[in-house]
Amino acid sequence: MGQGRKKGDFEGRLGHTFADHSLLRMALSPPSAGLAEDNQRLEFLGDAILQLCVSSLIFSIHPGWREGSMSKLRGMLVCTESLKAWATDLGLELTRGPRSPKKGANPSTSGKPMADAMEALLAAVYLDEEAQGRPGLPAASALVARHFEGQVRDAFEGIWAERDSKTTLQEIAATQGHPPPAYELLQKSGPDHAPCFLVKVQVGGVECRGEAPTLKAAQTKAAREALRLMKEGTH
Repeated sequence: MGQGRKKGDFEGRLGHTFADHSLLRMALSPPSAGLAEDNQRLEFLGDAILQLCVSSLIFSIHPGWREGSMSKLRGMLVCTESLKAWATDLGLELTRGPRSPKKGANPSTSGKPMADAMEALLAAVYLDEEAQGRPGLPAASALVARHFEGQVRDAFEGIWAERDSKTTLQEIAATQGHPPPAYELLQKSGPDHAPCFLVKVQVGGVECRGEAPTLKAAQTKAAREALRLMKEGTH
């Protein structure tokens, strides 16, 4: 009873009620669980469906954008971090099996299995509809639009530079003939449950620092400041 209610709640949040719940179970089964059937094949199909649906959204909503801008926005939206956030919003829980790690283990590596499961879910929805004699793509597209349409509408050309300062800094360095940015961890302080990272980046004669609770965030802060100085030409 409880499991059925939980499953129904998840399907409600997802926006699709499965006729074949074996597809749902498979979509949520990572290879690491050690079950007979995992979600790798579904993930393969779901990745293509997701790319198509997000591309279609961007193409329709931003008719004036050129290919390069559309590709950068798609790359920003279709990434492990974004898909993990979607999975978290839905309350997605991976199916556990004999090889599943203990709950709470390896939190830093948990993003990809969640992201893979989201892609597998889209494939499962597609196949579930097809099995009922209905086209699967509209159902999958509706789920993608429900989650991403607002983000696509709010996007502007250059938003990826604000979101992904490290990649943008590397691209600018290459364009200007500089070696790739070099990041150095200067200090890690604070307790384990609330660490603080201090990072330095050097590129093209610019040296900037960033401080944040995670190494990635500290690097991003340093990269963002380096970008600002390079654009202003104040170095």
